[in-house]
Amino acid sequence: MSGKSKEPKERVRKLIEALRAGADSERVKAEFKDILDGMESADITKIEDELVEEGLPPQEIHRLCDVHLAIFKEAADKAKVEVSPGHPIYILVEEHKFVRDVADEISRLLPIVEKAKGFPEIKDALARLDQLLGHLKEYDKHKAREENALFPFIERHGVTQPPAVMWSEHDQQRKLIKDATNMLRRNEELGISKFKERILPVLRALAEQIPSHFYKEENILYPTALKIIEEKEWKEIRASMDDLGYCYFTPKDAVGEIRTTAAEAEKRGIEIMLESGVFTVNQLECVLNSLPIDITFVDDEDTVRFFNQAKDRIFPRTKAIIGRKVQKCHPQKSVDVVDSILKDFKAGRRDTAKFWLHLGEKFVVIQYFAVRDMNGKYVGCLEVSQDIAPIQKIQGEKRLLD
Repeated sequence: MSGKSKEPKERVRKLIEALRAGADSERVKAEFKDILDGMESADITKIEDELVEEGLPPQEIHRLCDVHLAIFKEAADKAKVEVSPGHPIYILVEEHKFVRDVADEISRLLPIVEKAKGFPEIKDALARLDQLLGHLKEYDKHKAREENALFPFIERHGVTQPPAVMWSEHDQQRKLIKDATNMLRRNEELGISKFKERILPVLRALAEQIPSHFYKEENILYPTALKIIEEKEWKEIRASMDDLGYCYFTPKDAVGEIRTTAAEAEKRGIEIMLESGVFTVNQLECVLNSLPIDITFVDDEDTVRFFNQAKDRIFPRTKAIIGRKVQKCHPQKSVDVVDSILKDFKAGRRDTAKFWLHLGEKFVVIQYFAVRDMNGKYVGCLEVSQDIAPIQKIQGEKRLLD
């Protein structure tokens, strides 16, 4: 790093240390504004990434991000995102407008719930809150497109901390939406006082976090992405977004997956000789995609190499994750668990790891298998996910086809 760029990095490091020590946020904001003068968001985010690589905890960068946001709020007009309709960033910003409206309406309903003496007088308000939380579940498609289509390309250009911060906030929002929905469905079990005591802070946090999150994206993340991502990459991002699906509206020019060229199709006829048989590339791909499970293969260097495209995938995947480190494909809170499993696989301390969780009506089992060659050498990890809810319902016997 040049001497010129080294000075801002050291100043940023000292600001983070000052925040950790409890320094006055207004003083920190004033100095950070001075550092930002003459620099762009992409320059600051690269400095933040370098600090994390040098051992600074990512949580400390998250603190600075809030200061960064406060400065942008004072000069938001300088960072307006301007792209043409149909561009991935344009679509994401348009979706923000729908979600902001939902968050605003939740805010307007909070005083009504807060003043209530009993459930009958807020029956309509609770029914509307239930509908609004349903709209926010649909917003999860927006978050999935960012995590699986946009973030990988930002990371390819060496910017890792802003996507990590945004993904962390996505998970916070998911938890708040889930908690609020569960409390709303069992409100009368709690009684009006206990119900208000528990649900109001959750709904208030949700209504406040969403616009704050969008501000960070529109004034920090998106401008950085527009500066570093190349035009041809935006086409790949858009194709992946089309595949994952949209919320609230579907762009008129959504085209879906980029089609295979004739030359690529011809190559699929090449045969792959295996110990117990032979496949053409096309046959092998069709077989893997026909499995009623999600599979993802990660090589011995923790790099994602393959995922199948099953008809009803449980967890979204896009081609953007190919070549991406698996740690970047998980929310930050899960990275330590992923690293622990892979470390045990490589050391030979274990060969499998299993987890299970409820996702709506689905009961999903997630299994990790160490993949080893005939000599026992570790060559990678296979992640297998399956919804076993339909299997759990099976009773008796069925010997004939209906």
